[in-house]
Amino acid sequence: QVQLVESGGGLVQAGDSLRLSCAASGRTFSHLAMGWFRQEPNKEREFVAAISWNGGNTFYADSVKGRFTISRDNAKNTVYLRMNSLKAEDTAVYYCAAEYGSSWNPEAYYTYGMDYWGKGTLVTVSS
Repeated sequence: QVQLVESGGGLVQAGDSLRLSCAASGRTFSHLAMGWFRQEPNKEREFVAAISWNGGNTFYADSVKGRFTISRDNAKNTVYLRMNSLKAEDTAVYYCAAEYGSSWNPEAYYTYGMDYWGKGTLVTVSS
């Protein structure tokens, strides 16, 4: 089992930046591919970004490419999502996710999600 706890959400204005954090426990963090997803009210959860176990590979949704950066610190068992140039349409609950294993398959994460999920943190961007 993997436990994931997100933090860093809040209310910001359009154009601002925010950094989300996700602390993981329960399994060896360096064996996990990590990702961020988001869900707006009355919409399905959607993929945002993913990072491989060693940080060597990243993958982003087109909607956030160039504005968001995913990173990880394996010494701290933490993954981050730096969000710049925030827009009102970025308003959502952001979920941290993890998948155990050494393979890197971002297309699968995008389509099917990942194995483990946090409870989410709300990001509200006012225009």
